[in-house]
Amino acid sequence: MELGLKRKLPQNDFSMDELNEDLLERILSWLPTSAFFRLNSVSKRWKSAANSVSFKLACSQIPSRDPWFLMVAPNLKQSVVFNSAENSWKRLNYPCHLREDSDQGCMPVAASGGLVCYRKSSGNFIVCNPVTGSCRELPPLHFASENHQSLNAVVMSSTTSNGQQSYKIVLVLGEIPNLFLKLYNSTSGCWEDESALKKNVDDSSMDCDSTDANVVYFLSTTGTVVASNMQRSPSKQYSSVITNKDGRETVYFLSSSGTVVACNLADKSFFEYPRLLPVFSEYSIDIAVCNGELVVVLLSEFLESASLRVWKYDEANRRWQQIVVMPAAMSHEWYGRKVDINCVGAGDRIFICLNSPEICTYIVCDLVTNTWVELPKCCINGEVMEFMSAFSFEPRIEASV
Repeated sequence: MELGLKRKLPQNDFSMDELNEDLLERILSWLPTSAFFRLNSVSKRWKSAANSVSFKLACSQIPSRDPWFLMVAPNLKQSVVFNSAENSWKRLNYPCHLREDSDQGCMPVAASGGLVCYRKSSGNFIVCNPVTGSCRELPPLHFASENHQSLNAVVMSSTTSNGQQSYKIVLVLGEIPNLFLKLYNSTSGCWEDESALKKNVDDSSMDCDSTDANVVYFLSTTGTVVASNMQRSPSKQYSSVITNKDGRETVYFLSSSGTVVACNLADKSFFEYPRLLPVFSEYSIDIAVCNGELVVVLLSEFLESASLRVWKYDEANRRWQQIVVMPAAMSHEWYGRKVDINCVGAGDRIFICLNSPEICTYIVCDLVTNTWVELPKCCINGEVMEFMSAFSFEPRIEASV
């Protein structure tokens, strides 16, 4: 036998063209969403697959996708997102329906699943899929009393069953102690009548209600929640998120004095949690949901230093518990700069926008590893963009309005 001979390995001549349509669509559905924009240019077959109903059904079977963060800024007439999977900024086509109303101040106010809810200057709402650009304007709002028209919060939640997505929008109206709820359901396509909330003075209700609730959190617009003259992004005055636990719903929001208020939707009642800091303390505060739990992000100043900490409420001991704290070397640079924070949660992470007349930066905090990463600047056409806040959504082409 002659030495040095190498055995020739069989060649793999497999081609994607040999796959049937169903299998091809299932494989393509696992691609990152950013790759979907390029499917049309690969081949006619892939273009046909990408536009088929069955392909969207296959995409809906993907359990989850890494979140994109839709950025918000005054007079921003374009869709800019931060792609957390690729750690990069991306500009999306601005939906035509929103472009028509951009001069009147159409702003994003809530997000859930693959959809984002915008509020028009008229007070009406538009639901949009930022990836596909599809939009739907909701029916006009009607109230039983003019006293209910003071809008404090907007929250959006969505569910998917058998490939079909439905969503609802919850509005919180009025002023404490006269709060009201109004709901829109995409299944019925109409707004329900508003419901009043009564004040619950029994603090023991916190033990039985708050631990198994479908929870909504939002930020009150009755005043700033900081002791200084910090200002919030117009969209974040309706800051809101939602979780689902055992099908029960509870709304959490920040009052004008900075306390967290809990509203039980099933019992139509509300009560207040203890304060995090004294009223006279100078701080900026926001709330978010991470892995289904409420967290409070607090930027405070003490002894000539700034501190950014994340808290959650310990139901058993009835007190706030610190989860993580930003390294002092990072947070100290914001001391004395009147920084306003706007936050949004996504799984184990919190996306934090920090804004002041002197500084604008974006931080992602991982609650599990306690790591804090500053994101690169966003440059579009050579210009550095500055954003006030962000909304987290899953980039899903199959999400329908």
